[in-house]
Amino acid sequence: MDKEDQIKKWLNDELTPNEKKLFEHGEDFLFYQAVIDGGQQFKASNFSEPKSFNDFKSAYETKNETARRLDWFKPMLRVASILVITLGVYFTFFNNNVTQVKTLASQKTTIELPDQSKVTLNADSKIEFSTRDWKNNRSLNLSGEAYFKVAKGKKFDVITSRGSVAVVGTAFNVKQRDSYFEVQCFEGIVSVTSGTHTKKLLAGYTFRILDSLFSQDHIMILKPKWVSNNSTFKALPYKTVLSELERQYDIEIFVKDVDTERLFTGGFMHDNIENALISITQPMDLAYKMNASNDVVIYGSKK
Repeated sequence: MDKEDQIKKWLNDELTPNEKKLFEHGEDFLFYQAVIDGGQQFKASNFSEPKSFNDFKSAYETKNETARRLDWFKPMLRVASILVITLGVYFTFFNNNVTQVKTLASQKTTIELPDQSKVTLNADSKIEFSTRDWKNNRSLNLSGEAYFKVAKGKKFDVITSRGSVAVVGTAFNVKQRDSYFEVQCFEGIVSVTSGTHTKKLLAGYTFRILDSLFSQDHIMILKPKWVSNNSTFKALPYKTVLSELERQYDIEIFVKDVDTERLFTGGFMHDNIENALISITQPMDLAYKMNASNDVVIYGSKK
């Protein structure tokens, strides 16, 4: 039985007594258990965990409660473990010792947290974190998108306005843009909480919440493509694609006779704006015009 099948059976309580004993004595068991335990702190006291993905999806769409947020107004220590500062990236040290890292449009950066975990921020994104009591309570706030490579055995929680992710020794991507929330798991296991509901996500899976609609899918990549300067989309509203293009190229886009709710599947590179515009307009039978004022007009034909 491979590792993924073992984890699935363990989560569903389907292991035989001997299989369970072997699994619980494995070197990674404590890490997996810590992930599950870590998700409990975000649950409401009356939470009853769905028995399957469909139950979870149905329950979420019925209740759709707001995720809890972490109170960041506590005394915290100054962070001294930033490795690289990229031009256009802001590192702010507040009086209460909360550290804020923010990227601008068209900027990306990678930092190292106090536990040697690494975080890569996409364009127009922000995280807030502290080192106070980090050994016992590793957590950070995220707005935007970030790719995490967590040091094995180093647990921490990622908090967004739409959901929370509890992790131990894993690699994953979190994206929070307006009404769009997505988590991709590339290694290990993550526990994702939104409202009063929790979903355990294994490596090779992704799930997203778009306008209160929940979906899950497989992924065949080892890390998010945007890290390699390639934004990709699968059945997302065209307005989501346009917003990402604005972030990556620091431009403003106007549309004329364009249905921005139409679903788009495809992508664009971050190194050539002309090629990027062609990549997102031709498949939709649209045209574009670039103006000297650093804005773009995308237009379609009137019906």
